Amino acid sequence: MAITGISATDPVSSSATSSSTGTSTNSALGKDAFMKLLVSQLKNQDPMAPTDNSQTLAQLAQFSSLEQMQQLNDNVVGLALLQQNNALMSQLTQSSALIGQNVKYTDPSTNAVRTGTVNSIKIKDNLAVLSIGGEDVPLGNITEVLGASTGAPAGASSNTNTNTTT
Repeated sequence: MAITGISATDPVSSSATSSSTGTSTNSALGKDAFMKLLVSQLKNQDPMAPTDNSQTLAQLAQFSSLEQMQQLNDNVVGLALLQQNNALMSQLTQSSALIGQNVKYTDPSTNAVRTGTVNSIKIKDNLAVLSIGGEDVPLGNITEVLGASTGAPAGASSNTNTNTTT
């Protein structure tokens, strides 16, 4: 007896074909393939010995469980991305307090201990990177915060009050 309703282009047949040839494809058995298979089983059952209802219910329960696990997986992936973005924003926010500060750091290229004033912060390759004297220094290379810069930042004017009383 041939099963009707399933063709070579269905995900069930194409994934079986691709796995038998040794090639890997991204097509997975989805809800549609499961439902087509279930309907085909019901259509082609022997009327004198019908399928047991408990088997059909077990298949539906498995299908429901699989669908819920897929939704849970999607939610976990979304949560992981959200946490990653929050971590980046936290790094950026916290390291922005270092702008204008003198810091001691380990030079990423020479591993020498150097000092300099933090000019700006940026995110590069998912890490906070400080610009110190025109050089990019990862936030993790900062070993000590020495304090505010003694000179005025570039472009800032010095406002000195020279009131004299006579």
